[in-house]
Formats: sequence, structure tokens, C-alpha cells
Amino acid sequence: MSAHSEEAPGLIEDQFIEAAPTVLEAGTEAAGQRLDQWLAGMLGPEMSRNRVQMLIKQGAVRIGGKPVDEAKRKLAAGDVVSVVMPEPEPATPQGEAIALDILYEDAELIVIDKPAGLVVHPGAGNWTGTLVNALIHHCGDSLSGIGGVKRPGIVHRLDKETSGVMVVAKTDRAHKALSEAFADHGRTGDLQRAYLALVWGIPPRPTGKVDAPLGRAADRVRRAVVPEGRDDARHAVTHFTVVERFGEQQQEFATASLVECRLETGRTHQIRVHMAHIGHPVVGDPDYGQAFRTKANRLPEPLRSEVKAFPRQALHARLLEFRHPVTHLTMRFEAPIPRDMEALVGGFRKL
Repeated sequence: MSAHSEEAPGLIEDQFIEAAPTVLEAGTEAAGQRLDQWLAGMLGPEMSRNRVQMLIKQGAVRIGGKPVDEAKRKLAAGDVVSVVMPEPEPATPQGEAIALDILYEDAELIVIDKPAGLVVHPGAGNWTGTLVNALIHHCGDSLSGIGGVKRPGIVHRLDKETSGVMVVAKTDRAHKALSEAFADHGRTGDLQRAYLALVWGIPPRPTGKVDAPLGRAADRVRRAVVPEGRDDARHAVTHFTVVERFGEQQQEFATASLVECRLETGRTHQIRVHMAHIGHPVVGDPDYGQAFRTKANRLPEPLRSEVKAFPRQALHARLLEFRHPVTHLTMRFEAPIPRDMEALVGGFRKL
């Protein structure tokens, strides 16, 4: 069947102005400690370090009356720290009338073509306007509850700025079966996932395999290739095939490729990290392609401006194939490459 069709907000100090702050004074024992670590300990078990870091980024934390924007700032004895807590968010996501591009739906599951820019489930900085909010509005109480109140029916996810095919479970039996299939990554079943990525450069071979464990990067937010023996190292394998080469016959401009990636494992940001690891990061990737941003300067106009203005990573989940959890029929869904990415690829074809 074909389709026809885990971000921080900017400073939002204004929302904290009228609330009464919690004021704490750093004692001698706090001297030299990181601000986020100390605050997480002082504010109680319900306040995680990640939540404290988000509050700092939002402008809700001040030292001596001045906003602080670095979670790693070291404290000095006598520092007066004030924290203004925002209003609590609703514990259960609410349905919102957000348009969905539905490729298929029955009593057990729903398959959608997720647009770039849509967050899959509520979380810090994105409590509303997510796919989950849209699904609750569309499906009512029929979504599987196994994923919890904030992730009903979600068995896999795509990054906010990655587009493409997703399946969501509407019953617990569908959720269980699909979760098992995704956990197995098709090694013993019928699951297949294929992504299209526009990457910088041209790989030396038409096909390749990246077998490199992933763990947390130094900033604890992004992912990185890490030594196999590290505690957080997770086995990760990506297979890729070069679909098109751009600019191969010339030397004046930067080159690029359209590659198809297939996952043998499913780690967070796996394709983006693996392609960057082999020197071919995804065009437009703000997290793993920063070192290649100047590549755009080696492109002719108007492509140079189009690449610089492209607001996201050029990555699209084009294919999802799985066995239906009840009928056991093999189901195949394809989503066409979105217009913004297609236009970008079209510009590279002219090199």
C-alpha cells in the first residue's frame, strides 16, 4: 500500500514574572558544585536534573537577581538562587484538532505520514501540539494504553524534524505485537524500515554498513559513537545504499548523495549519528552536521541559499512494512518524499 496523500524552547521569562520564586542560599558545602546538580538536590526528588536544566534554559533561574543561562555554572558560598516554577502541565495529554495524513486505519492500528516539525509525544518544552494530542482527538479512547498516558499507542517514533511513515497501535494486543516486531528489527520477522537521507559527499562504495555502538555525547543530550565497552554503549548497525550522486563529475562545487538507510537496530538518532561518523552527515542536521555547514558556501546560487535556509535534517522515513498483528497479512506503506526535501534534492540534481 502506498501513500498518496527525544527541543528546548527559547527564553520565556515573561511567563515566570508574576509567580513567587523559591529562594535558596548556597552554603559553604555548595561551593564549587554545578548549579543544576545543586538545585536538583535542593528542590526534592520530584525535580529531576533534566527539568532543572530546562528551567535554566527558560530563564526561570536567577543568581543575585540576574538570569543564569548555564546549567554547569559553579556556585559560590553565599550565592542567592531564585527559581520561579511554571504552572504544572496537565498530567494527561488532551486531544487537539491537528490534521493527520492517514495512510491506513482499522480497529487495531493506524498508519500515518508524519510531517516534519511534529513532535511524536508530549515532553519537556512540547506538552501540546504533538502527534499524541492529534491521535487522542482522532481516535478518542481507542488508543492502546500500554505506552502510558503520555505515549498511548506509540510503539516507535521519528525525530521531530524527520518526516515519514509511522504506525500507532489502537489496541493492547496490537501494541504488544508491534512492539515485539520493532524490538526485533525484522531479524526474525517481517518488519522493514527504509529512510531516504540527503547527505554531504559521495560514499566511496555504492553500499555500506556502519557497525558502531552509540551512547550519550559529552553534552548528555545528543548521541555519539562511543567505545564498545562503555557502560552506556548500545549496539547499533545501519545499512546504506547510494541512490543518487550529485556533482560527481565536477570539482568546483561541493558534492552530495541521496542514500537509502535501513536499520538493523533502532537507536535514538542512529542514522544521523552513523552517517556523520563516516563523514557524510545529513544535510541540514543542526546537531550532527555543524562541522559541514560551510559546505553550502561551495554551492552555486540559488542552491547555496536554499541549503542555508533549509530548517531541518533532510531525512525521510519512506517505507514501513510489517505483519498485521491480527490478520497476519504483510502490510507495506510508502510515503512520498515531502516537497521541501524534494525541492532540495532537485537543486542538487542540477550540479
